[in-house]
Amino acid sequence: MKVIGLTGSIGMGKSTAANTFRRLGVPVFDADAAVHALQARGGAAVVPVEAAFPGTTAEGRVNREALRARVLGDPAALKRLEGIMHPLVRRAERAFLAACRRRGARLAVLDIPLLLETGGQARVDFVLVVSAPAAVQRARVLRRRGMTPERLAAILARQMPDAKKRRRADAVVQTGQSRHHAQRQIRELVGRMRR
Repeated sequence: MKVIGLTGSIGMGKSTAANTFRRLGVPVFDADAAVHALQARGGAAVVPVEAAFPGTTAEGRVNREALRARVLGDPAALKRLEGIMHPLVRRAERAFLAACRRRGARLAVLDIPLLLETGGQARVDFVLVVSAPAAVQRARVLRRRGMTPERLAAILARQMPDAKKRRRADAVVQTGQSRHHAQRQIRELVGRMRR
């Protein structure tokens, strides 16, 4: 089984790309969804997050806004949080890949926003970066509810610059044109990898 690492900065079109892979019958592990599940009511991250950051959970789940306020701009706190979350997400990722292998999947996608920043490229066979012009990215992200220019700047500061990601990719899907154009690039890639 070939494992594709799907990555790209915020607002570059990872979700659209991941959905295209799913429509093509390729199973996709969504690292962000795994984090949400781990931090939801009864999730495996709730107790350790509360122990590390008292007051950031309520009603059996992580209060994501309270946690974000606690770690944003504090590298030591962010590192502590990553020390809790990354091993839990990796365990979910391993279970996903094992299930794909049992089903006989030929391809699987790991949708991981910080794939290259965290050394995750060592766990995949192929790195696919989604990319769009900076103005398109900014417009997409600032349309999101609760997003501000300051928050976007803080997120981008944690992410590898897009140009550097593109240089480290095995392939780049341009998402700044039409959705159809990006989907066609992914269909062609899947066709090549399945041959």
